[in-house]
Amino acid sequence: MAAGRSQAYVRGVTPTHSPATAADPGRSPTAPSGASSDTSGRSDAATAAVTRSAYRLRINGTEHELDLDNRASLLDVLRDRLDLTGSKKGCDHGQCGACTVLLDGRRANSCLVLAVAAQGREITTVEGLAGADGELHPVQQAFLDHDAYQCGYCTPGQICSAVAVLDEVANGWPSAVTRDPDAVELDRAEVRERMAGNICRCGAYANIVPAVLEAQRLTAGAAGGDGAVTR
Repeated sequence: MAAGRSQAYVRGVTPTHSPATAADPGRSPTAPSGASSDTSGRSDAATAAVTRSAYRLRINGTEHELDLDNRASLLDVLRDRLDLTGSKKGCDHGQCGACTVLLDGRRANSCLVLAVAAQGREITTVEGLAGADGELHPVQQAFLDHDAYQCGYCTPGQICSAVAVLDEVANGWPSAVTRDPDAVELDRAEVRERMAGNICRCGAYANIVPAVLEAQRLTAGAAGGDGAVTR
C-alpha cells in the first residue's frame, strides 16, 4: 500500500487537496460564477464571445485543441480541463513552486502563465516525465529511492524543478553560489540555491537535496560523464 502511494507521489497522481475550482474550468478565477467583469453594458453572450478563444496547446507530446477563457491560467487548464492534476495549486501567486511545469525545458510557475502565452511551447508536466514503457524519469526514481517527500503535495513541482536544474547544470549555467562559473558542478549548496523556489511545508529538504544529487549521478552516468561541466 505504501509503495503504491509513493509511486503515485512521484508520478503526480496524488489526491488533490486544493480548494474547489469554478464550475467552468476555462473561466478566470477573478470572474466568480454568475458575475461579469465587464461594465460596459454588453450582454453576457457578447462578453463571452470577446473573452473566449480557441487555443492549441502541446502538452506532454500531445496536441490539445481547447476553447478557453482568455484569462485562464495554464495551471487551471491543466487541472480542470485536461485532468493533469499533478501540478498543484498551492499559493496561486508564484511563491511556493507547487505548480511548476516545464516550458520548452525551462521552469515556469503555471499559476502565473496565461494559457494563451503557452501556445507554440512544449509543455511538460510531471505526468509526462516517465517513459512510454512506464519507466520512471531518473529524478522521479531518485525521489522514490530517497523518500524525498512526506505529504507529497509539493513533490510534482519539486521533481519538475529538479529536472530543469539538471539541464541547467548540464548546459553549464552558473547560479549565485557557483564557485567557478567555468566549471559548473552540482553540490548541496547548488541544489539548495537552485531549488529555493520550491517550498516543502513538511520540511523534507534533508531528503530532497540528496535525491537531486543522486538523480544527477544517474543522468551523468547514463551519458558517460561525471556531472561537472567545463566551459
